Amino acid sequence: MPHSPLLGHERSAATTATSRNPAWLTEKIVKRLSTHISAVDGAPDTTHVAPYTLSPIATLPLSNAVDVAASYHRARGVQESWKQTGIRARAAVMLRFHDLVLARQDEVLDLIQLENGKSRKDAFLEVADVAITARYYARRAGALLKPHRRRGALPILTKTVEHHQPKGVISVISPWNYPFSLAVGDIIAALLAGNTVVHKPDRQTALTALWALDLMREAGLPEFAWQMVLGAGADLGDALMAGGDYMMFTGSTDSGRRIAREAGQRLIGCSLELGGKNALVVLPDADLDRAAEGAVRACFASSGQLCISIERIYVPRALESVFLAKFSSRVALMKMGTALDYSCDMGSLSSPAQLATVLDHVDDARAKGAVVVAGGHPLPDIGPLFFAPTVLSGVTESMTCHSEETFGPVVSVYTYDDVDDAVRMVNSSRYGLNASVWTANGRRGAKFAARLRAGTVNVNEAYAAAWASVDSPMGGMGDSGLGRRHGAEGILKYTEAQTVAQQRILGFSPPRGMSYPTWASLLTTALTTMKKARLS
Repeated sequence: MPHSPLLGHERSAATTATSRNPAWLTEKIVKRLSTHISAVDGAPDTTHVAPYTLSPIATLPLSNAVDVAASYHRARGVQESWKQTGIRARAAVMLRFHDLVLARQDEVLDLIQLENGKSRKDAFLEVADVAITARYYARRAGALLKPHRRRGALPILTKTVEHHQPKGVISVISPWNYPFSLAVGDIIAALLAGNTVVHKPDRQTALTALWALDLMREAGLPEFAWQMVLGAGADLGDALMAGGDYMMFTGSTDSGRRIAREAGQRLIGCSLELGGKNALVVLPDADLDRAAEGAVRACFASSGQLCISIERIYVPRALESVFLAKFSSRVALMKMGTALDYSCDMGSLSSPAQLATVLDHVDDARAKGAVVVAGGHPLPDIGPLFFAPTVLSGVTESMTCHSEETFGPVVSVYTYDDVDDAVRMVNSSRYGLNASVWTANGRRGAKFAARLRAGTVNVNEAYAAAWASVDSPMGGMGDSGLGRRHGAEGILKYTEAQTVAQQRILGFSPPRGMSYPTWASLLTTALTTMKKARLS
């Protein structure tokens, strides 16, 4: 493979960009997948391009507000029958889907790379994530959704049961950066809860979402249980908000705020995973080689276009130079390219807009005095949207990349004097999505982690340990959003809790022939006795 200079001694392996789709992705297959889009005949088209080359991948029809309304109508028409199939039947569909995803993973790996531009290593994590999520909820949904006995108002006399009813039709808006994981993972939980779904994926990665829908149909999902519309948020957003019973959104904080306001007006719920400016802290006792190795994946997975990737690193002041040397030397060894195989460590940015943002943040930092330790420039000889993995030091509050999300392969390294200082610096961000802590003492790391304002914190790992622990909730604090995916909350949020209480023999009024004062006195004695019994 030819090599491209990064900065000084640094070099990165590259592959030659290819403009053709893989042999299996024929025009006939694209046309078949496009039939899953809710759009009228003669609808305008959108052509999206491969980030590796900016050459066309496919042309797909666009939906309009009328198509969205029709999708909701069809989804409502099948929701009750889908609910009545029962949890076992719904789980069986998800387990078949699980098997099909693993068996035909090469197809979706190709699609993710073509549409998003990430490396195959990063694309495979999406395949693994969807399989894990499908298996987890298929096996746990029955226990999570079944009716549960709750303590009644009066022992023995009140039988109380908690039910979880599906909300109805769930609206899902998924992003381009993890087009398989962040679409399908949320839809699996919504469908298993007995809902149907109207889904708008990002146009840039629509083929990946369509492939998933096609496979779900093959696994046995009824027609219209998962409807897909395609278009810009500005064109379809109002119609999507108007028709659903709950909104699941992954995207920018500004868009999330608008959705929260509109959901409040309609008195429906929403779950929002938004931006992040995630921090990694190297504690004084950490193994610096291990921390530096972990930081490479933490910062540059999916070219930094990952909501939970690291954009801030904090190291003890006395260890800064040693850590930077170890970290930058590993960054220099990263292989970049466009191969549809596992030979590359990092792929491309996904759009010219993302490249422009990365360039702006790096140029701004450099102009204001930051030191470019590694990278800092595009790599057009590999592909039009490639950017070298970049490490900055000397970043100050006046620089855009200090506080604003870059969402690219750029990380700033800061120093701290003591652990209290490190906690303060990490928590100074308006975001609070993910964090990473590196230490030789796991107990110390866990104690430190609990002080950080972040929805997930990984000790001696970048992000995967918390994310892949799907029995535990995942989500953000502050400007990183509200609501959680994964765990019990990840499926129960798609339901309405209902309490059914059955009163036996005696109720909450005096029996016939008893005065109210006597009844009140008896009830007071009973309440006092119950408290003493609980205390004992």
